[in-house]
Amino acid sequence: MKITDGPDFASSSLPRHLIRGAVGIGSLVGAFALLPLYGPITLALAPLGLVALRGCPMCWAIGLAQTLSRGRLQRECTDGRCELKPAGSTPAGTTPAPPAFEARGPGAEPRSLSPARGHLPAVAGGA
Repeated sequence: MKITDGPDFASSSLPRHLIRGAVGIGSLVGAFALLPLYGPITLALAPLGLVALRGCPMCWAIGLAQTLSRGRLQRECTDGRCELKPAGSTPAGTTPAPPAFEARGPGAEPRSLSPARGHLPAVAGGA
């Protein structure tokens, strides 16, 4: 099983993503704004809006950021320090960044692969 950095909400192009947003937000607003005029039947627009937004407005916003940055940014690590850089600017001798988390099986909590994160040094004579 391949581990990725997280879910992908991006669209194949920016115009397609903006159209999804217009349809999704328009459907959600229409579902509730038209309720006094046409009754509960307008609530049928809400599922259409959620499908177009791929879950929720925040999912759409994350997808917008992913769509804009796709192919433009690359994460690379050198000497245990990771940075975001423009794609194609990898200097010789550096390696792509490892995955941020490792899955350990169904229902298991993800575990950080970075030894520096989440670990505090032992305190001498601690409580």
